[in-house]
Amino acid sequence: MSTHLFSPITLGKLEFPNRIAVAPMCQYSADDGSATDWHLQHWMNLAMSGAGMVTVEMTDVERRGRITHGCMGLYSDHNEAAAKRTLDAARRVAAPGTKFGVQLAHAGRKASNRRPWEGGAALGPDEDPWPIVSASPIAFADGWQVPQELDEAGIERIISLFGEAARRAARVGFDFIELHSAHGYLLHQFLSPLSNKRTDKWGGSLENRMRFPMAIARAVREAAPSLMMGARMSITDWVDGGFSVEEAIEVARGYKAAGAAYICCSSGGNSPLQKIPTGPGYQVHLATAVREGAGIPTRAVGLIDRPRQADDIIREDKADMVAVARALIADPRWPWRAAATLGHEFHPAPQLQRGEPFMRHWTQKPS
Repeated sequence: MSTHLFSPITLGKLEFPNRIAVAPMCQYSADDGSATDWHLQHWMNLAMSGAGMVTVEMTDVERRGRITHGCMGLYSDHNEAAAKRTLDAARRVAAPGTKFGVQLAHAGRKASNRRPWEGGAALGPDEDPWPIVSASPIAFADGWQVPQELDEAGIERIISLFGEAARRAARVGFDFIELHSAHGYLLHQFLSPLSNKRTDKWGGSLENRMRFPMAIARAVREAAPSLMMGARMSITDWVDGGFSVEEAIEVARGYKAAGAAYICCSSGGNSPLQKIPTGPGYQVHLATAVREGAGIPTRAVGLIDRPRQADDIIREDKADMVAVARALIADPRWPWRAAATLGHEFHPAPQLQRGEPFMRHWTQKPS
């Protein structure tokens, strides 16, 4: 049986064996930015899932860019060595054709917080907090730290840090880099008029607000020309007067001009006032809008958990790939389930083949 979800796709110069992507998922389990044994099992597990595209979690370009003390980074030699150890292990067990990418980021005003299971609020004075930065000195929410407004030298420094992290990513052996321009983190903070109130060349008009992320995209492209590059964006803030779909399409065109091969279309994260109409596939229309408006391949994401739902998104040309996160946490063999449900062949590693008949049996009923 022919399925659209399991058809190959080429992004840039990279060919992926199917349209299933693992969305980046913060694990909050790093040691000063370095991958630990938790990441070793996590990346190896994702590698065996059968997803063609694995994007590892938000990985920050400097220590103060981390959301929490447990966030990943690529700002030190130790970070680089630990990531290489972990990626090498994942490649040794990966399904054929699997490609691995890293999501480079800076949390900006959403940095220096507790881990989600510790409450997620700003770190207290006895919890080793650190000063944070943003486009403008506006706290994310009540009780959050007020960031320092980045000056010209600070902006240029962060642009160079993205370039250095990209060089580290290439040395680690990643296949692609994804720029985190979503969920209220630093690049999004510059893009959104809710968080960027600057009156210099980095704020005001959309052309000015997108200047910083475009400079980062060019720096990453120059630093790691051998790696495919994409970007994840919040296509709308879901707040009146915030970043809009129309603006996102213009930014996506800018990323494309800077060398991006795809846009992962998410939303929200930059304001506690957001009103998000969540539900199955609630962001798919955003991927369609960017795909059609910017002429760039898109990845749909957000409460996509049923194989037929995912296949329909590709079949109906609503997006070019589908990213899965929470469903893969619940079922680490979700791509097997999708293949069995859709009547597509799948080939687990020899050590796991005894589970194949069970998966086919479990998916005999409509999903």
